Amino acid sequence: MYQRTSATNKILELKKRIRGVAGGTSASKTISILMWLIQYAQTTEGEIISVVSESMPHLKRGAMRDFVNIMQEHGYFVDAQWNKSDFIYTFLRPDKPEWKPTIIEFFSADQPAKVRGPRRHILFLNEANNVPLETFTQLEIRTSKIIWLDWNPVSEFYWYTDILPAQDVDFLTLTYRDNEALAPSIVASIESRRSNRAWWKVYGEGQLGEVEARIYTGWQIIDEIPHEAKRERHWLDFGYSNDPAAMGAVYKYNGGLILDEILYRKGMTNAQLAEVLKNEDYALTIADSSEPKSIDEIASYGVSIVGADKGKDSILHGIQYVQGQRISVTKRSVNILKEYRNYLWMTDKNDKIINVPNDMMNHHMDGIRYAISNIKSLEYDADIEEPAWAQNGPTWAKNITANQR
Repeated sequence: MYQRTSATNKILELKKRIRGVAGGTSASKTISILMWLIQYAQTTEGEIISVVSESMPHLKRGAMRDFVNIMQEHGYFVDAQWNKSDFIYTFLRPDKPEWKPTIIEFFSADQPAKVRGPRRHILFLNEANNVPLETFTQLEIRTSKIIWLDWNPVSEFYWYTDILPAQDVDFLTLTYRDNEALAPSIVASIESRRSNRAWWKVYGEGQLGEVEARIYTGWQIIDEIPHEAKRERHWLDFGYSNDPAAMGAVYKYNGGLILDEILYRKGMTNAQLAEVLKNEDYALTIADSSEPKSIDEIASYGVSIVGADKGKDSILHGIQYVQGQRISVTKRSVNILKEYRNYLWMTDKNDKIINVPNDMMNHHMDGIRYAISNIKSLEYDADIEEPAWAQNGPTWAKNITANQR
């Protein structure tokens, strides 16, 4: 059950028009703000509340899903009042039928007509650091009452440079300690990473991090895969109970690479992973070679799959090669984008970056490195058509090696 926590209590104390809430992992930022919005919507007449995030996939898998879950768990949700096409929930007051209803609408920041469209009373900009300043400005000038923003403070953005110095605002920092609803196992998992100083500073203490600690930078977000793009590889990083299995596809297009998420889910068996891959367009899958038994089992279902090469310094060399590519990511690839923004180098006790990646937020990042490094190692020529035996007999890849290719 979603419950009131110290985070909720601290958020309820904020009174100014613009309210920024930064914080670490599992700090209950988004949940607490949504609970405030729900309470507000239930007690006001005829108001419009907008919840906005960078893309619709991001919104559906994040704030929108949390909103529906909170409403359902507290017994507030009425299916007939939820417009699943326009993503608008209408709050009715049976005890006051004369009241005009208040609504909560969800839309993405990449919809110009929405951003520059009708006005509202309340705005919640979820993960505001992923939304451009111009978009915030357009939303802000169309909001008459209260504006909420939340984010993980991975690096400095316009809140710190433009809003905080120039306006009278509320600014709150939350951490996992403000969320008493957390299971002890999650608390223990968070606290076990104190030695990863760059990670701990942001996700443990909720303090502003340094962009220099990010491993990858410069990737672009695109709407969809161009028709002319050619699918080159799939990647697969195994997971089950504690970690998700991460699967995606690498495309070549116009001298660059495009990444597209296929799956990011816990509890997937090898048979289920194989079924997902068999339903995708053909491409050789590069998987985590530390699980040869799983690779063999997936291959036995007719999937073209091999283990990634993991030689000496392969991680650092692979990261260096990936960062040297011109990379785009589809906006529906929510978990790729989240890992990309939060994949950090470790730092020593003096906060000096060392060439060791944090073993966090790396399920897709590892898989992407496997796939792109494999393309490089085989010197794949995108102009050479895939031979017929590769197209028609996908089990060929089970025993193939780089030297045989």
